[in-house]
Amino acid sequence: MNTEDSIRLRLRFYKDIDQNIEVVRQKFVNYSKEISPDFLMKIRNNHIQFTIKGEKQRYWSPHLSVELEEKEGNEKNATHIRGLFGPAQTMWTFFIFLHFIIAGIFLTFLMFTFSDYAINQPILSDVIVMIIMVICWFLLYVIARQTRENGYGQMEELEKECQKIIG
Repeated sequence: MNTEDSIRLRLRFYKDIDQNIEVVRQKFVNYSKEISPDFLMKIRNNHIQFTIKGEKQRYWSPHLSVELEEKEGNEKNATHIRGLFGPAQTMWTFFIFLHFIIAGIFLTFLMFTFSDYAINQPILSDVIVMIIMVICWFLLYVIARQTRENGYGQMEELEKECQKIIG
């Protein structure tokens, strides 16, 4: 996985292995019984959630979602594994909430600006608020990038553990 990729918002990896999907799933089930106390694994059907817990967990700790899919064309003798890294659900929800609040304020003041302009009223204060909202959006982006960079080491740990399970 290339963590220096600046275009992708959420890092991911793919792997194809020549084992039946049930065999691969059973590897994860077996590993979850002997897992280190630093990790938490939840398995539901062919979806696995893999996270950091305990003393190593921080607000920026990543989560790894692994999907097991039958690889097409191999008569159910191969598995396609998709791994997707993301933030904690609470952190993700909080950032989305902030984006909606900022967007709502921006759109509201955009309407105020248009109305004030249409009736020949001063628009400076409305434009200032809109500029502040654009700056806030930029700051949210910078904070999100910094949060992701903080989690690179733990992302690599999670991926290494996943690769160890798959074999």
